Amino acid sequence: MKIVDLLTPPPKLKVIISGGAAGIGAVIAKAFYEIDAQVYICDINASAVDRMKIEYPGMHGGVVDVSIKHHVDRVMAEAVSVLGGIDVLVNNAGIAGPTGNIEDLDEDAWEQTISTNLNSQYYFLSNAIPFLKKSKQNPHIIAMSSVAGRLGYPFRAPYASSKWAIVGLMKTLANELGPHNIRVNAVLPGVVAGERMDRVIDARAKSLNIGFESMREQYLEKISLRRMVTMEDVAAMALFLSSPAAMNISGQAISVDGNVEYL
Repeated sequence: MKIVDLLTPPPKLKVIISGGAAGIGAVIAKAFYEIDAQVYICDINASAVDRMKIEYPGMHGGVVDVSIKHHVDRVMAEAVSVLGGIDVLVNNAGIAGPTGNIEDLDEDAWEQTISTNLNSQYYFLSNAIPFLKKSKQNPHIIAMSSVAGRLGYPFRAPYASSKWAIVGLMKTLANELGPHNIRVNAVLPGVVAGERMDRVIDARAKSLNIGFESMREQYLEKISLRRMVTMEDVAAMALFLSSPAAMNISGQAISVDGNVEYL
């Protein structure tokens, strides 16, 4: 086999993507769909799920609040039934959470951030792992963290805390599941261009009482390459990690960020 052939994931991979109907999750779903994977997306936005299924015929999907375990249990049972198993789990669902000083943060907003970003990963994992152990297709878990999972992030304590915890969970599971031939890696996107990042910049700008453009420039100054990454950059990494070329990559927190130096 040519080395270049190792870069393409095998066809008909059974892939489940949480938060897969919008943003990075939707772009990852599209990428797997384009290499002929069997894709199941789940998302809290029912209309977005329907739109993805129409745009990509044959893609499956369901509606779920990932912060509620019995919702995840239900949608995972449906996904496994539809796909006939699992080869790749992309634990992508997450929210930005509140912006502000730690002493001023709303307790409910903290709890919701942790529930959505961290607890949901456990809910999907507990359902998926028994089926991943049966997979013969280079089974793999992608835990979506963030550059905020390797750096401190002022005024974003709930988000950063959840993303650091995801890296710890990934490192632990890589050790635990390696003997079962299941690889586990975390992808850490940096400043990703798009509407969600614009909202984050706007919220932080307001908390610091400065203009949006000034805040945006401050973000870019923190990146060695002085540019934001794209959702397609993150999706390409997800495909690579699911390919034979990555079959010995596990336990890694891989940044896709242009080298963010600080936040």
